[in-house]
Amino acid sequence: MRFASIVGARPQFIKLAPVSRALRLHHEELIIHTGQHYDAALSEQFFEEYAIPQPDYHLGIGSASHGAQTGRMLEAVEEVLLKERPDGVIVFGDTNSTLAGALAAAKLHIPVAHVEAGLRSFNREMPEEINRVLTDHLSTWLFCPTETARKHLAHEGITAGVERVGDVMYDVLKQVQPSLSERAHSLLSRLKLAPQTYLLLTIHRPVNTDDPVRLRQIAGAISDLGRPVIFPVHPRTQKFMQEYGLTWNTKVHLIEPLGHLDMLALLQAAYRVATDSGGLQKEAFLLGTPCVTLREETEWPETLEGGWNTLVGSRPEAITEALQRPQPEPLHQNPFGEGDAALRIANLLPGKH
Repeated sequence: MRFASIVGARPQFIKLAPVSRALRLHHEELIIHTGQHYDAALSEQFFEEYAIPQPDYHLGIGSASHGAQTGRMLEAVEEVLLKERPDGVIVFGDTNSTLAGALAAAKLHIPVAHVEAGLRSFNREMPEEINRVLTDHLSTWLFCPTETARKHLAHEGITAGVERVGDVMYDVLKQVQPSLSERAHSLLSRLKLAPQTYLLLTIHRPVNTDDPVRLRQIAGAISDLGRPVIFPVHPRTQKFMQEYGLTWNTKVHLIEPLGHLDMLALLQAAYRVATDSGGLQKEAFLLGTPCVTLREETEWPETLEGGWNTLVGSRPEAITEALQRPQPEPLHQNPFGEGDAALRIANLLPGKH
């Protein structure tokens, strides 16, 4: 079979890496990069780190409003699919690239495989939630990372083509984890910090960055923490921080965005992480780092078990309290599979008959 994998944002590149490797053992693959993350530092770096084959098509869509960006992607992806006529399309996660790829394929009657199907935050104000729901209802093959995700689909009446395969990010973590401690040592020596002494912070979601009150509340609570903080600043967050004239105390180390392996290394060595990212909550859980989520909901409810993840929104008292809790007890079961999700996906996709 000949599949087209459609990606456009950093989390998708990482998920693509193990799936692409496994897929090419049995099938042909072409990679379509929409260009949703148009900064080379936020894109090419991930292809290099994970030895992903270079995209066959780079559509260069770049940034725009959600409607405009999705529309441009839909048009450009459709053009490639009409030219290449793959047997199936594979989409990942919940970005505008995911929805545009699924829509373009479905309208051309090309079956869609959705990797990371069934996730729900139940917050329709998040564009990602709209993208997830629509993509799942357009897909022929739905690869769920967890049992919770499978149940969400069943609740919506989707049972055909649904498989619980585990999480492809766990595949990636199992592969890279042996190298993380050495990488962390190198990064922390430059910052003159020791493992387990600092908080890792990331903020990038519009609900936090676009609201000066919320961003100031978060900054205030983090600055009052009284311990070192490593804060890789997303370009969009940087723009709003300058716009609002936001300042942090001297213990907060503002650094450039990191490659994924460096981020994982700092995450594993941190005493806590505070984030509004979806993927980082799960990575923290898998690496055994307690997480404080700067949102009111999560698409990864499994991470809340045993106090390993706490939802705090932007409420300063809640942030402070959650960051001062003792270390949670270890969990005996991993809800994210066995670390072989990519192979399961490749084996479940049909071959030529």
